[in-house]
Amino acid sequence: MIEDVSDTHGIVLRREAVAAGFTDQALRRLVTDGVLVRLRQGVYAQREVWANLSDPARHLLLARGVLRLYGHDVALSHQSAATAWGAPTWQVPLASVHLVNLRGVGERNGARVVHHRGRYPGAVERIRGLPVTSPAMSAAQTAMTLPRDPAIAVLDWFLHSKLASRTDLLSAADALIGWPGSLGLHHRIQLADGGSESVGETRARLVMRDERLPVPETAYEIRSPDGRLVAVADLALPEHRLLIEFDGEGKYLRDRRPGETIEQCVMREKQRENLIRRLTGFNIVRIVWSQLDHPIATAAMIRAAMLEPAA
Repeated sequence: MIEDVSDTHGIVLRREAVAAGFTDQALRRLVTDGVLVRLRQGVYAQREVWANLSDPARHLLLARGVLRLYGHDVALSHQSAATAWGAPTWQVPLASVHLVNLRGVGERNGARVVHHRGRYPGAVERIRGLPVTSPAMSAAQTAMTLPRDPAIAVLDWFLHSKLASRTDLLSAADALIGWPGSLGLHHRIQLADGGSESVGETRARLVMRDERLPVPETAYEIRSPDGRLVAVADLALPEHRLLIEFDGEGKYLRDRRPGETIEQCVMREKQRENLIRRLTGFNIVRIVWSQLDHPIATAAMIRAAMLEPAA
């Protein structure tokens, strides 16, 4: 049975299946019958495993198969490494696995594999059993290859997760000078802010920057008169007595307490908002994901709120 040549992650390598007596025709039939999924040349996965995975998890499954083909001379890099660390994958291409060769000998790109030929200037770590570039290098390499907004979202995540400091990121950028996409990397790192807890908060902050609104404070703390921390607002313009909260579906899923329904979580958030208004007197603007695709209108809404009398 094909399960006998599958690893613990459900990956089947052609070379091992052939050694066990399977022919290429038999493997093609297993794909046709829905038993296997062909991930790339020489790498298959059990469909029942593949079907239940998210896109990032599917990428990491492909990465595991690719690493088994290439052995110990390579490590995951760029968005493959960032995905292994757990970084957000909004607008991050995941069709191909990115590798660096630890001996500095790059191979030509193959099916769903991108080989980066520059000599890797850092250490290799292991996460989820996978060899990966360091957190700072993973973030910097990824930020070199993406459009600005998803690049900043990745950098924000590494800063917020405290896997890398700004100094770490800048050092990685220095080491990557001369690599494709390295021009402008230092500027992107300066735009990053570890106070952002989600891609939506990052995008909202960048919309404000692009539309020439004041630079907001991130993770703005609200405290009670006795100094107790009551809440942390996503973005704040204290001089305008204005808080800006990003309302993504993930926020309520993330903040929901054990046994609490989403409706109960929303009601608790409403009570939190009322408490914030009483403590600060600030107005609150809420932004949803769809509004971020209309930056001019979103900025106009924030400007209007800046001019409103405080709550």
